[in-house]
Amino acid sequence: MKDVLERLEDRRAEARLGGGQKRIDAQHARGKLTARERIELLVDKGSFEEFDMFVQHRCADFGMEKSHIPGDGVVTGWGTVNGRTVFIFSKDFTVFGGSLSGAHAAKITKIQDMALKARAPVIGLFDAGGARIQEGVDALGGYGEVFKRNVIASGVIPQISLIMGPCAGGDVYSPAMTDFIFMVKDTSYMFVTGPDVVKTVTNEVVTAEELGGASVHAVKSSVADGAYENDLEALLQMRRLIDFLPSNNTEGVPEIPSFDQPDRIDMSLDTLVPDNPNKPYDMKELILKTVDEGDFFEIQGKFAPNIITGFARLEGRSVGIVANQPMVLAGVLDSDASRKAARFVRFCDAFSIPILTFVDVPGFLPGTSQEYGGLIKHGAKLLFAYSQCTVPLVTVITRKAFGGAYDVMASKHIGGDINYAWPTAQIAVMGAKGAVEIIFRADMNDAEKIAARTKEYEERFLSPFVAAERGYIDEVIMPHSTRRRVARALSLLRHKAAETPWKKHDNIPL
Repeated sequence: MKDVLERLEDRRAEARLGGGQKRIDAQHARGKLTARERIELLVDKGSFEEFDMFVQHRCADFGMEKSHIPGDGVVTGWGTVNGRTVFIFSKDFTVFGGSLSGAHAAKITKIQDMALKARAPVIGLFDAGGARIQEGVDALGGYGEVFKRNVIASGVIPQISLIMGPCAGGDVYSPAMTDFIFMVKDTSYMFVTGPDVVKTVTNEVVTAEELGGASVHAVKSSVADGAYENDLEALLQMRRLIDFLPSNNTEGVPEIPSFDQPDRIDMSLDTLVPDNPNKPYDMKELILKTVDEGDFFEIQGKFAPNIITGFARLEGRSVGIVANQPMVLAGVLDSDASRKAARFVRFCDAFSIPILTFVDVPGFLPGTSQEYGGLIKHGAKLLFAYSQCTVPLVTVITRKAFGGAYDVMASKHIGGDINYAWPTAQIAVMGAKGAVEIIFRADMNDAEKIAARTKEYEERFLSPFVAAERGYIDEVIMPHSTRRRVARALSLLRHKAAETPWKKHDNIPL
């Protein structure tokens, strides 16, 4: 018996070594952790249970029959994050460059199936060179099996992808279908075709970082939801994110003890909005002063910063935040901002996370580049997403709510449950100057008449009271009481039940 146990330990030690100490040292020299080191940092200490440690590929072509390494380039299993179950697969770059084989894919799909049955999140740690060329269609078939499960699990369990090294070719499509993608600066990249292929086909000379690094996907393409300085920071932030997310679509949001009083007031908010309606202010200040303990996990902070999305808590319960940012483009809605917010809203609705919307929007961004880029359809995505929501929707208009953008930003008309406005709110078709120039075009040469008409328009429309008189605003509130009013509204709506007609699925304007 002792010999058998010793042999088991020897085989485990061999499997844990992956591609060997030399390759582990090379991984560390690149500033990267190994697959198992990453898992140990991600989960609670001692909680990881590994599956399929001894799985090996079955390829006998191109000399592969002479090379077998236990685990076959991916570490799979489950553990806990702050006591909550998560399933994990972590690509091991030290073993065949982390490339995907049929056996490798089967390990991942087993974890995906187990996670779906257990109704627990799946976290994928990517550091791999794509499909294993020696396996041909077996590798491609393996990708397809993984992709199909990504789609089946979508909206049922949270799926998170963390890109911690190369992620190319077929490897990129699985993360693309998950709920969130995060990257590590300087050491990770994602692209369908690499720099060499790009040079051959298009004659463009580009580096891997320029083609698909974190600086590209977190800022320009919106493929990534965020980027972190190193492996350690990325993994610790994933632990933080998991705390905000439900385990599945029926469990409801997590609730943790809060040391912040729900009726706390902040008098500084009474002076947050400047007297000059064209002067910007930082909407993040309002968010941080409203949520529990100033704790806000921003999503896609570097992309389309004219709108803010992220997670926070009120009375210890998770809430999604969507807010226009007057500091960037005056908080206007453009194509990128609309897409960003729409996807976030749909995620929250899928997992029954209430949504708090802060509104200061002068309208949609005009111009040929926006119109040619499909602003109409992109704006419709956000309108569709909010209109489709059955989760609690609480809206606070702080200043401008002009034109169609007023409707789009969780207005009463498209399903907002409780809609508040600050006394500084301006709800109208457009600003006073533009409106007067259209309505009183004949008086354009009379400065006194135009000034009088402008003042008349401002008094009549640029206030929250016209909307409040019609019931479109439930209450005009004092800014300093925002946290208390929002917390009470969310408490009231905790058991909201909304019925929608049966349909196979909707047809969102993609």
